[in-house]
Amino acid sequence: MVEPFTLATTFLKNAPVRMTGADEMAGLEAVLRRTWDNARAAWPGVDLPAEVFVRHLSMRLSSQELGGPLALLLEHLVLADLYIACACVNGVAGAIEALEQHYLGKLPHALAYLRLPEQILDEVCQSVRIHLLVGTAESRPRLGEYTGRGALLSWIRVIAVRMALKQGGVGREAPEENVMTLIEAFSEPSSNAEIDLIKRRYRKEFRQAVRDAFSALSDDQRHLLRLHFIDRLSTIEMGPLFQVNQSTISRWIKSARQTVYEGTKSRLQERLRLSTREFESLLAEIESQMDVGLSQVLDDGDGT
Repeated sequence: MVEPFTLATTFLKNAPVRMTGADEMAGLEAVLRRTWDNARAAWPGVDLPAEVFVRHLSMRLSSQELGGPLALLLEHLVLADLYIACACVNGVAGAIEALEQHYLGKLPHALAYLRLPEQILDEVCQSVRIHLLVGTAESRPRLGEYTGRGALLSWIRVIAVRMALKQGGVGREAPEENVMTLIEAFSEPSSNAEIDLIKRRYRKEFRQAVRDAFSALSDDQRHLLRLHFIDRLSTIEMGPLFQVNQSTISRWIKSARQTVYEGTKSRLQERLRLSTREFESLLAEIESQMDVGLSQVLDDGDGT
């Protein structure tokens, strides 16, 4: 007797795709079985049934995504994170404890760069737990909305930051040590002696201009840049986190970068008395180093 294609059948009942023929079904069954095995291996002791996981997975894929090879699509998902999220939603023994240890328990450290008062930090973390695992009268537990596109901790952190912003606990001032890190990035030897001289001579003024430019960013902009430059999330990965498309994320990042550049430029122009040639040389150096500078100014050294 031929063993039924249990996982393939479950997948096809819920995913917007159709297959015919035993060969196709056997191939799909093998891919799904391997996917479940690999995801489960990350969580010893959390026994989520394969059919439940496959059903959860299939309902989070779009027809557009399923136009290509499924195995290739799955390579771009964080399947271990999706597995534990699914296990929590379905009440599997040990799942919530694992979520607490590997994700929720790391939230205070992950949010350290926001400089939240301890009381607000505790309230935010508790609110996130309720939001993810319990839900509200208006909505189901939010953890069920996680799709595996991007790391689960980053997805949870986005939710936590938005809650912190609503409570008004996030400060706007860029930490002094971050500004100094950015300045150091501009202090590396250059082949242009004139630029080196300008950077040394106007170190104090430049530091103040950078600090003021970053302070002018909104909290959302600074968090967006941190996810992109520090957590190294692509615009594709960030889209589902903010529930917008990739082009919108790209536009937001470009706008924030431009705000920093223009803010630094205008402040330097107001405070320095440089010749046109000197000022243009300095601006060219600022623009060429902007991505490196953003990475360093946003990295507060907390390791998250």
